[in-house]
Amino acid sequence: LQNNDCCVSTDFAEENMEPGEESMIKTAENSYLAAPNIRDFHSCNPGWSSAFYGADCFGSEVHSYVKNLGKQKSSESQNIDAKKVELEQLLMIETKNYRKTIKFYQKLLQKERRNKGPEIKSMLPKLRGQLQEMKSKVQFLELVKKYMQAKQWGVESCVLPTVIHSSRADTLNVAPTDEPSLLVYHNTGKHNCNNQNGIRDLQAGTPLGLMAYLYSRNAFLEGYVQQFLYTFRYFCTQEEFLQFLLERISSTLSSASLEPSTSFTKICNRSFYILQAWIEDCYSVDFATNTDLLYTLKEFISSKVAPLNGYGERLLSLLQDASARKSDSAYYCSSMDKCEEEGEEDRKSLHSLCKKLSEDVSRKNFNWKLSKGTGPITHHQKERLYTISSVLPKPCYNSFTEEFPISFAKADEVEPYLLTEYSVQQLCCQLTLLQQEVFHKCHPVHFLNSRALGVKDKCVAVQKAVSTEAVSLKVCNLFLSKCVQDQYLLQLLRNADSISTWVAAEIVTCHTSKLQVSLLSKFLLIAKSCYEQRNFATAMQILAGLENLIVRQLPAWKILPAKVAEIMEELKAVEVFLKSDSLCLMEGERFKTHPTIPSAHVLAMHVQQLETGGFTMTNGAHKWTKLRNIAKVVSQVHAFQENPYTFAPDFKLQSYLRQRITRFKDADISALAADNCANFHQIPAEKHSRKIQDTLRRMKATFQ
Repeated sequence: LQNNDCCVSTDFAEENMEPGEESMIKTAENSYLAAPNIRDFHSCNPGWSSAFYGADCFGSEVHSYVKNLGKQKSSESQNIDAKKVELEQLLMIETKNYRKTIKFYQKLLQKERRNKGPEIKSMLPKLRGQLQEMKSKVQFLELVKKYMQAKQWGVESCVLPTVIHSSRADTLNVAPTDEPSLLVYHNTGKHNCNNQNGIRDLQAGTPLGLMAYLYSRNAFLEGYVQQFLYTFRYFCTQEEFLQFLLERISSTLSSASLEPSTSFTKICNRSFYILQAWIEDCYSVDFATNTDLLYTLKEFISSKVAPLNGYGERLLSLLQDASARKSDSAYYCSSMDKCEEEGEEDRKSLHSLCKKLSEDVSRKNFNWKLSKGTGPITHHQKERLYTISSVLPKPCYNSFTEEFPISFAKADEVEPYLLTEYSVQQLCCQLTLLQQEVFHKCHPVHFLNSRALGVKDKCVAVQKAVSTEAVSLKVCNLFLSKCVQDQYLLQLLRNADSISTWVAAEIVTCHTSKLQVSLLSKFLLIAKSCYEQRNFATAMQILAGLENLIVRQLPAWKILPAKVAEIMEELKAVEVFLKSDSLCLMEGERFKTHPTIPSAHVLAMHVQQLETGGFTMTNGAHKWTKLRNIAKVVSQVHAFQENPYTFAPDFKLQSYLRQRITRFKDADISALAADNCANFHQIPAEKHSRKIQDTLRRMKATFQ
């Protein structure tokens, strides 16, 4: 390790401080170390960008902007309270202006549709440019706010031994040299490991050391906290991590309330910060699936935290909201109407502010015709509701609770629909919305340790005949044995398998070659439209259905138009592109402005490739560089969920598609194809023989 410019840290040396940061912290020490304000804990989730970009999440512009905040003159000292006040005021003003401009843009769009004159058309492009500038400014201020929140309540590396021993009685005088090798650093500056001015990068650590590093002053700024929340299950269970946090809170809570300027206050407040971030980001995968873990946390907060600290009520309220929140709406943007409220609503995500704008733009760009039966639902229909779960594929949609009018549910009450009656754009949009519905319920953690669930390359999850309970978690299990793992990934993959089977079944059940060619063309065009709109999941599902061995042998491919047949090669090229790089969809800036749905199976394979090889070093420390790369790849799930598609839903078409998918999800394609003459090549010799026999039969009839 020494020869590779790495050092095994037997002590916790000081981390690097940027110029001016140390004086800023010392000057405003009392402000920083005071008991946490509820508004400071409004949202502790660092977000996917923290895990993806790491230390690069906050650029030099953010650092310089924070440095100049709260200073009226260059000679004045920096003050944290002044910085917070000024930032809140700027963010509130810019957000209000941005919201007003969006409303004005909406009015201009309505006037343009009424053909009110060329002046309005000339104003729209200019206003659109102003909106983009205002959006960028608000996003920058939100990033600055997140930066200031992330710097609070951390401790220096030399204090990390106190974090480790804070559950003991003798925590004040712990010497760094008393610690074993808990963390491994890499010196990117100078070769001397004892040089505190060198830039050090965390390489590995024991489970205890990695948990203690969460309290490092730069843990949030480096993206470490979010990366840890994604990957800690590889080296510790949820119970062990929760116990670690609760022990730190128990031992420091009373001292922190009495002495706000000590390390105990930093440890206590950072513990609350980490705990809330864990609940906000991972409730569905850790607490919702583990009732014992949830009970332990609630009992501790009610008995230990709430009587001494008002933040206990905040945590209990957060747990209640998380449990009541519907999983299918967890990552959807807030509606535009909610942005009318003042205060905290002014600081909502920009997606909630411009949702109506994006809806109008999407409708303007995609002028598809809705089916005739998609009119508004009458009051009488609303009273007659049914549960759609009986219609949907059970492995994929068993948790859905959407309701639709009865007339949409029963196929025998309405005329049978045909896919050929709908346009390519209609089918593409509704299939995308259905795919988005299941994708927005997944979490980055769902893609970890997929080998233990039976997910393999070149096949979709587990064989249909094998139930979820029958999957052996002992095979290739990279998580700790007592770690509870949510298996939602299997539902995602079974959903993909059902759609692929449905595509193949629809084609082989066509009774004429002409209809088969029409349906083949439609599915190819739908897949092309899907990947152009960055819905790679549905595009790859359709490709898998078209590559079914029976489908590929159909004679209809020979009479398919050449331009349409070329789409098949495009889809294969897209598949190669998706498999080539685990972060190919995160390149550039398109993923930030365009909705994206990745292929679940391809993403799971990329994660499996990163999981290959050992996770521990010879000294028993876990390789943090390996875990960090895994966290970076899976973080794109949350990145894509931030930008939902805003197509207008056609519930009637969606209900029909779900019925067809349910009908064919377990179909035997070869058996279906055997009952259809259009699926077989006509042998010329047989045709000729039949023609001769018909001629002889006619000749024989003339002599009778």
